[in-house]
Amino acid sequence: MTDKKKTDNIYSKAQDHIVDFAFDESVASVFPDMIRRSVPGYDTIIPLVGLLAGQYAQPGSRIYDLGCSLGAATLSMRRRILHEDCKIIAVDNAEAMTQHCHENINKEAGLPVEVLCEDIRKVDIQNASVVTLNFTLQFIEPGQRLDLIKKIHNGLNDHGALILSEKINFTEHDEQLFQQNMHIAFKKANGYSEMEISQKRSALENILIPDTIEQHQQRLKDAGFSRVHVWFQCFNFISLIAFK
Repeated sequence: MTDKKKTDNIYSKAQDHIVDFAFDESVASVFPDMIRRSVPGYDTIIPLVGLLAGQYAQPGSRIYDLGCSLGAATLSMRRRILHEDCKIIAVDNAEAMTQHCHENINKEAGLPVEVLCEDIRKVDIQNASVVTLNFTLQFIEPGQRLDLIKKIHNGLNDHGALILSEKINFTEHDEQLFQQNMHIAFKKANGYSEMEISQKRSALENILIPDTIEQHQQRLKDAGFSRVHVWFQCFNFISLIAFK
């Protein structure tokens, strides 16, 4: 990925005023380091998303990576999908992300990939066999999440799959506290200071709103998905797969 060696130090200095987190160039340039040190299990989820896509991609269909960021999941799926007549559509609404994504996609040969800088809620989804939402739905306003999931369901072919990875909350207070504390310990173990963790939390609190596993499962069923499975969890991060 682009600029792998750049270290995330965005919140390493005390800031008088914490503004809402934005996926701008400052974030895009350090994103591989940021997400690796912030999301437990990310380095496992990405290659396994490719494995799942390779298993469920249908010949002649489209594969959508919604909220593609720098293209990690796109590349993982591209390497695993063997149907040469498939096409991947990678979408992100942050121009800095899609610019880096273009660069990363062009470094390798493989299935055709179209990178779009667009709001994923406005993307026309059709003839899809696999759709991925990797740590993206949590940034969509809660009241708009069901409509997006319904749109994805409607655009999927029969037996198509949605892979959904998210940060989650827990209904039980003790479990919520345990999982939160382990996530903080994970970030500290990866070199983030308490100040960095606190400042980033403040920047994200108004724009990253997690659901519970139960909310995700119910929403997917309400959208029409017939089967929903949790296939990965590490602390307060999970990935589900839902089938049409």
